[in-house]
Amino acid sequence: MIEAETITSLQNPRVKNLVKLRDRRARNQQGVFIAEGYRAISRALEKEVYPQEIYFCRNCFLGENEDALLSQAASHGARLFELSQHAFEKVAYRDRPEGLLAVIKQWSYGLTDLALSDPPFLLIVEAIEKPGNLGTILRSADAAGVDAVICCDSVTDLFNPNVVRSSTGVLFSMPTVSASTDEVIKWIRDRGIRTVATTPHTDFLYTDISLDGPLAIVMGSEQFGLSDTWLEACDQKARIPMAGQADSLNVAMATLITLFEAVRQRP
Repeated sequence: MIEAETITSLQNPRVKNLVKLRDRRARNQQGVFIAEGYRAISRALEKEVYPQEIYFCRNCFLGENEDALLSQAASHGARLFELSQHAFEKVAYRDRPEGLLAVIKQWSYGLTDLALSDPPFLLIVEAIEKPGNLGTILRSADAAGVDAVICCDSVTDLFNPNVVRSSTGVLFSMPTVSASTDEVIKWIRDRGIRTVATTPHTDFLYTDISLDGPLAIVMGSEQFGLSDTWLEACDQKARIPMAGQADSLNVAMATLITLFEAVRQRP
């Protein structure tokens, strides 16, 4: 039997606070973030990232064994709250709520916490602006088997609800670090990791350069691309050929293409 407190009022302080947690300042003040949906929360549990609280609405369930998920979370200390459909629709940020929303404690990793494979395979992204792009980049990095994603001079909050959603729960398994450009460049050089910058301003195609060995692929922001600092610091530059009128690809798509060329080349 699942024990849960029932909440029906939109004026309930917990309902109001869940709405506040869509805002970065409130998340950082409380040191938590929200994850919505069965897949995201189940992946958190798989990686032993245990929610502090779970809010649920049975009328929104999709029939994906939600009760087992709630029991598992409760066994690891999560408080459970059953919301009326009206209240849940108030706190949900997805267009089609699945009836599950978790409050999870934020975490922070540093560069020295990263475990590197032999040879290392890293993705560095600079000043990514759109949460959906960052979440998709995390999914691509996970699919390509990179060791970690390093976010330089972050613009987007890693715990933005749209990062969590678009990562489809990969956020809980992909080591992700935020650091300054200067810190990362020194850290990379100290470890002898070769850096390849993606930019349209080079004659070298991404398929024509070596992407094996100790490697970090470096991607720039949606609007401005890579900064001069990174372009000057990287060991090599590569471009993706463009045949149409568009002069650039979406950064998440460009990341996917480049990562999987590296996967093709690496043993």
